This record gives sequence, C-alpha cells and structure tokens, in this order.
Amino acid sequence: MAQLAPQTIQRDPQLFYWILFPITVVMILTGVLRHYATVLMASAPKKLEQPALKEQRSLVHGIAVRSNFHALTGPSFKARREALTTAYESGAYLKDPERRGQPPANPMTDPGAMDGMMGMMKNNMAMIIPNTLIMSWINAFFSGFVILKLPFPITIKFKSMLQAGVATKEMDPRWMSSISWYFLCYFGLQFVFNLLLGNEAAASQMAQQMQGMGPQAPNMFGPGTDPDKQFQTEAENLAVIDHYSVLDGVEDRLLQGIKSK
Repeated sequence: MAQLAPQTIQRDPQLFYWILFPITVVMILTGVLRHYATVLMASAPKKLEQPALKEQRSLVHGIAVRSNFHALTGPSFKARREALTTAYESGAYLKDPERRGQPPANPMTDPGAMDGMMGMMKNNMAMIIPNTLIMSWINAFFSGFVILKLPFPITIKFKSMLQAGVATKEMDPRWMSSISWYFLCYFGLQFVFNLLLGNEAAASQMAQQMQGMGPQAPNMFGPGTDPDKQFQTEAENLAVIDHYSVLDGVEDRLLQGIKSK
C-alpha cells in the first residue's frame, strides 16, 4: 500500500520572529512578574497557637497511620489505632472542646478565615487578569496563523487542541496554531520558572492550583470546617481497616527465595 506524501505548507520564516518568539517571551516575562506580584501581595503567615497546631498534627498523624498501616506490625498498629480512635471520639485533640457539637463559626466573622479568602482571591486575580490579556492579544493579532510543525507524529485526536483557531479539516495534526502555542507554554514553562526563580516559584499556574490539594491533605483551616466531624470520620476510617503487614511471613519468603536460586 502506497504511503501518502507528507504534507508541506509554505510558511514564512519570519513567523518565528514575529509570532512564536514574542509569545514565548511574553509568557516567560508574565510568569516572572506574576511571581513577584504574588510575593508582594502575600501576607505574612500567622503563627499557629499550640492548641491549633496540635489539632492539625493529630489529624495528620491519623491519616499517616491509616495510609501506612501495612508497614506496622499487628500489635503496633492496634495500639496506635486504639489510642487515636479513643482520642478522636473523646475530643482530646480539639482546639476548642467547649464548642463540640455546635455548628462551625461563621467564616465572615473570623479574621483568619477572611485573610485566607483574600489571599486566595489575590492569587486568582494574579492568574486570571494576565491570562485574559494575553489571550486577547493573541486573538487580536495572531489569530489563524500556523507557526510550527511538531517533529514527531501524533494522532488525529490532538488536532482540535493543536489547531485551535484554524478551521481546516485536511491539515496534518502536527501543525500548531498560535493560540495552541500559548496553551503549550501555559502548561509547559514550569521548568523554566524553576530555573529562573527557584523551586518555590509562584509563577507556575498549575503549582498554584494544586498547592495544598493532595488526595489526603486535611483542610483544617477551611472556612466552615468542623474539626470534630473530621476526627469522627478519621476514627471510623481507622476502625474499619483490615490490618495486614508486609513483614508477615518474611522469613519464609526469604528462605524460598534463597532455595530457588
């Protein structure tokens, strides 16, 4: 079966200097400015009091035990589970045990919660406003331009993503439009920002969105959160664990491995 000839497009070499290079430079400079704007707008972190720190760390301790129970022996896990479950159910780790059973405080009256919401709003505005301006600039001046061809083959499923703004069905999916190059820079400049600003750079949009959103991270300081309910839930999670240890029968497995050799 004869293969189709590769598709070629007569593309002006000046597109690299007038479209691709300016978009890349603007995205990098915008990320650097976003980093310093975020640093300037960030409020000084407040020092947690000992009861609040104890409340948070105790829940993190329970999550760590539940996530890594297989590394503990049976008696060790049972002792930890009984101690944590008893403390969770009795409210021994609560910062304000006298408020147990009451609805959570209104976050609008809590200065700490208000500061957290204002900081989140500042970070969101620092991302939304520059991205909106850059997309408007690209759509106004560079809409419809095909600026780059990827050096590796890709499937047709990537066509709508790489050729956004170019209404051509027959074009090879490897060709990339200007707005698609913007999205590629948006998600792919993390390593550049780490090189320029360090690993703690606030310029990465994805890092800001994913910060503090681990699959098991407790949201102890979120507005309207009831710590007692979180402790009760964690106590139930610990109680239903069917424990096993990776050390069970390790001697027999070791001897079998030696005999098999």
